[in-house]
Amino acid sequence: MSEYIWPYANELEKVTRDTCDVLVLGGGLAGCFAAVSAAERGKKVILIEKGAVKRSGSAGTGMDHWESACTNPCSLVTPEEIASAYVDEQDHYSNGIFHYITCREGWDRMLDMEKFGGKIRDTGDEFKGAEFRDDATKLMFAYDYRNRFTLRVWGSTFKPALYKELLRLGVKIYEHTEATALLTKEINGRKRGIGAVGMNVHTGGLLVVSARATVLAMSRPARIWLFDSDLPGLCEFRPFQSIGSGHAMGYRIGMEFTMMEKSVRGEFSAAGRSFPPYGTGNNHNTWYAATMVDSRGVEIPYLDRDGNILQTVSQRYYPAEGQKFFLKGGVIDEPKYEYRGPETMPFDELIRRGYRLPFYADLSRMPEAERRVIWGMMVGEEGKTKIPVLQYYTERGFDPEKHILQSYGSGWQSASFLDQERQLFGAPGGIMHDWNLKTNIDGIYAAGDQLFGSDCGGAACATGHYAGRKAADCAEGYELHEADEAQIAEEKDRLYAAIYRNDGMNWKQLNKAISKAMQNYCGGVKNRDLLMQGIDLLESYREEAVPQLYAENPHDLMRTHEVLDILEVSDMILHACLFRESSSKPLCFVRSDYPETDPPEDRRFITVRRENGRAVRGSVPLDYFGDLKSEYEKHNQDYIGGGKE
Repeated sequence: MSEYIWPYANELEKVTRDTCDVLVLGGGLAGCFAAVSAAERGKKVILIEKGAVKRSGSAGTGMDHWESACTNPCSLVTPEEIASAYVDEQDHYSNGIFHYITCREGWDRMLDMEKFGGKIRDTGDEFKGAEFRDDATKLMFAYDYRNRFTLRVWGSTFKPALYKELLRLGVKIYEHTEATALLTKEINGRKRGIGAVGMNVHTGGLLVVSARATVLAMSRPARIWLFDSDLPGLCEFRPFQSIGSGHAMGYRIGMEFTMMEKSVRGEFSAAGRSFPPYGTGNNHNTWYAATMVDSRGVEIPYLDRDGNILQTVSQRYYPAEGQKFFLKGGVIDEPKYEYRGPETMPFDELIRRGYRLPFYADLSRMPEAERRVIWGMMVGEEGKTKIPVLQYYTERGFDPEKHILQSYGSGWQSASFLDQERQLFGAPGGIMHDWNLKTNIDGIYAAGDQLFGSDCGGAACATGHYAGRKAADCAEGYELHEADEAQIAEEKDRLYAAIYRNDGMNWKQLNKAISKAMQNYCGGVKNRDLLMQGIDLLESYREEAVPQLYAENPHDLMRTHEVLDILEVSDMILHACLFRESSSKPLCFVRSDYPETDPPEDRRFITVRRENGRAVRGSVPLDYFGDLKSEYEKHNQDYIGGGKE
């Protein structure tokens, strides 16, 4: 190690051992709810989190809406309707289990959050009488004001409330500790998860936990195609350290993944590339349905599903005649026209229609309550917006009653992404699982962003709670098993290798090399030759670059481990792309050597797992989860009978 003065104790080589019934890896919304759920069932629970649980995870600084709370008292839709709409909207390359759990149990989790101290109602009557507010319940709704199944919430209150509940329940928390490896053992001819290894990112000390059951609740991958080595601290939406380590850990032990070939143009990255998504005027998600104008002040109209121009702001929030509902964020079911207003209007089409750049969000043209709920509540409660956007813009003089805010991104401006700059966004790939959210490895469950086809914060809470109770049930029948000391020794050598070198390659250099390799060989258009070259190049990085990695302190060491995980996930993605031998519109997947799009024989989930050091292909029918309502009830009689319906 260098002579750099590190402010924490040096605990390299120190090994702490612990045991529990249920081990939760990841302290975001999904992980916290998994830990709460298991602890409520009387289990000894340990939670491992790389950051500080009180504010860690993608929603650590907030979330502005809770999607698909279909059983709230004001909702006019059923869980079956909304979950099925998601599956249909995604052309059945969709996680019906994930969506149905979210729709069926989302309101229960909102009530839990309120009980813990989170704010889900307009208790101060700030918006009393507003069209989007139910004055009897004080609930506030977004997007679809008729059906009222997506709620506006004060998400900045959520993580502190959850943290307080974890402490109340006696969950043992290891903060500033990165989970690095899943421990397994062959039992009765099957591989079983028996715990995990972690490293304290302040001290370098190792943690080995033996557990009867484990819940993976870490992040989806990032920094795969996009990485700016000059701005490594800049992340627009998800935390910089949320890079898919859980995916890499699972892949190393043979866990099965699907839809890893799916990738869309990057939007909300953790890689220092795009404009802060909610710090610019637009009409998507947090800003829906802001009035948009061009450089002359000419308003860009909204249209309904049938192509009719909407004359009032209120009409933007209601389905068209004969249309049942909107999905979240303005996505509409059964569209008859591609152009549905500025929410989905392609940039080139706007120009053809005579609108002039640049475009702006003009909140001054909206009713007072609508203006205040966008700029003040939604912009302020969404991730990373309270301080850098709402507070700083206001301090510098931005006034939504008289100023307009320029729009970037959404395919409209120079900040849009190139075809080769992809990200795992928009219901991306992830872990394949069954109705118990169990992986193909016995004793290991998954929730939130670890699941394929994952979504937003409310879904993380619902699936986290679900996985936690399933893991708690699993723990009833499993014994504790001591980890193989050879496994621990191998992981220890892997983790410490970089810090015991005197010099070498910095983690940023390898991260940059991986992202350039993925841009070049796994971009917008793929073919076998490109993919194979990419696989070979990554293998050369393992052989030549990884042995040169050098870290000065435990923080650098953590970043080094992240890049090793990024290397694993990139390899998984390349193989998943190689395994799908056709193009697919819903997967945003194009192969020049297999130009046929969505042939019937390939309308399946292609799976990938590592076995004996090589990637193995599998496939699963698209609707493998069966009838959503009946299958859910078959697997959750204890929950339904427990008064949670």
